[in-house]
Amino acid sequence: MTKSKMSQLVIRLWWIVFSITLIAVAVNMFMAPHEIAAGGLTGLAIILESATEGAIDRSISVWIGNGIVVIATLIFLGREVFVNTVIGALLLPVAINFVPNHTLVQDRMLAMVVGSVIFGVAVSILYKNRASSGGTAIPPLILQKYTGLKPSIGLFVTDGAVVIFSLYVFDVDSFFFAILSIFITMVVMGYIENGMSKKKRVHIISKQSDAIVADVMKELGKSVTTIPTVGSYQNEQMPMLMVTMDSGDYRKLKEIVDKHDKQAFMVTDVVSDVHGRGFTYGSGSV
Repeated sequence: MTKSKMSQLVIRLWWIVFSITLIAVAVNMFMAPHEIAAGGLTGLAIILESATEGAIDRSISVWIGNGIVVIATLIFLGREVFVNTVIGALLLPVAINFVPNHTLVQDRMLAMVVGSVIFGVAVSILYKNRASSGGTAIPPLILQKYTGLKPSIGLFVTDGAVVIFSLYVFDVDSFFFAILSIFITMVVMGYIENGMSKKKRVHIISKQSDAIVADVMKELGKSVTTIPTVGSYQNEQMPMLMVTMDSGDYRKLKEIVDKHDKQAFMVTDVVSDVHGRGFTYGSGSV
């Protein structure tokens, strides 16, 4: 293994350990103290610990559950997925046992929100590093392989079963807190995956297109795509400009357009992801 690959592996392992620790913090300091079992194996462990009045420690439940999941991963999903799962699956119960069981926030709603955000950030880091903490993330992948069921649906079913099971142990308030927690976690994960890389795509129709293009390239360092268009009202041919940029450059673009043509027609879209020169690799503009 080269020095570069070794360095990448060490960094990846560090992020996995960090994210697993965050999950343990979310469970031990925010969720479990307020009896919020927001799906997943950790949620099931919280339920079992409460149902047995502490006789079954949550870390033991996670050990056993993840052990079963790891074996199933190797059998049904193959070696590559197994390797990416086993590290997080083995570290999670250790982290849950290591992180103190402490009620950090007394307000139940605030604890649920903060815990859900932390949980969502942690899982997103794991996914970015092609890893997971095991648990209920694996059965949906197995179902997808053999039945074609979408992982999102499979995850909803497995986590939903855990939340419903919590009704037999906790009160109705805990049930709805768990549902809200799952929703917040999904929103956080969606924002981290897509929202942080959002760009603006702007279409401009103006009689001063040449001047606008020149200033955009000079002041923003962005190239502009010119698309021939025909207006249906007067059947007039006119170029439509398309430029993609970071949100921070949008105000400057409007100033450039207004300087040359205050009657220019602009349509702005928010795009979740942009790949290509100037955005995802190298230098220059798109």
